[in-house]
Amino acid sequence: MEHEVFVPVQAERLREALADPVRVARAVPGLQQDAGTPPVSGRLKVRVGGHTITYRGTVRVTAREDGSYAVDGDATEARGPGTVKLALVLTLSPSDGGTTVTITGTTTADGRVADLPPDAVSATTGRLLNRFVENLAEVTQTPPGTAEGEPQRETEPKKPEPEVEPEAEIEPAPEAEPSALFEEEEPAPPTPSRVNREDAVAEAAHARRTMIGRSAEEVDHAPPRGRYAPVPAPETAVGRATLRWAAPAAAVALASAIAVTRALRKRR
Repeated sequence: MEHEVFVPVQAERLREALADPVRVARAVPGLQQDAGTPPVSGRLKVRVGGHTITYRGTVRVTAREDGSYAVDGDATEARGPGTVKLALVLTLSPSDGGTTVTITGTTTADGRVADLPPDAVSATTGRLLNRFVENLAEVTQTPPGTAEGEPQRETEPKKPEPEVEPEAEIEPAPEAEPSALFEEEEPAPPTPSRVNREDAVAEAAHARRTMIGRSAEEVDHAPPRGRYAPVPAPETAVGRATLRWAAPAAAVALASAIAVTRALRKRR
């Protein structure tokens, strides 16, 4: 594989960025770095010919004696046994208005990407390399080892602290003198007894009943109840005694009449 990318950045600025693993990780398009891992490691989603494959791996950038840079990486599919290994060499050549980055090397892959069309794989690889070099040129504007978008902090001169005026002393308020040495407790109001409470409730109910009165429906249809119910007349002892002896006397008279009637029939 051989690929060239031109960027309007000086070669020295690109070398400084390649020597910083933090800025190299920011230049990898779509890299999601895991917490507690080396800078150039994590997950990367690659879209090839309408298919999306997620890889998890690591990339290492090493400077060589001839001024080029060796890029070695290996990754494994997040959902599958497929693997990808790359061994690339980046050569920086100064040119008018910028730098030409030449990328050569080999890439081996198996798994899902091996079943896809070779043209789609080559197009995706070239697109990733272009974006990597372009992002690397952009991160050259950031100081080494700083996070993305974090501005460089400048030391501001310390302002003199304002003098604090001493607070005025506050005199304590004089304590109030007691009105008397001994204060008599007021007697508690008498508690009403249970009988008095019941009488008061009965009188209040009677007054409320008298003021409101009964409704027309209650007067026409319902018999009076409670204090308005009629008192039945007392039964006399004379009436009870008469009823007690009337029944035996009637039985005796009936028996006598039957006996007389039978005697007259026998004489005839």
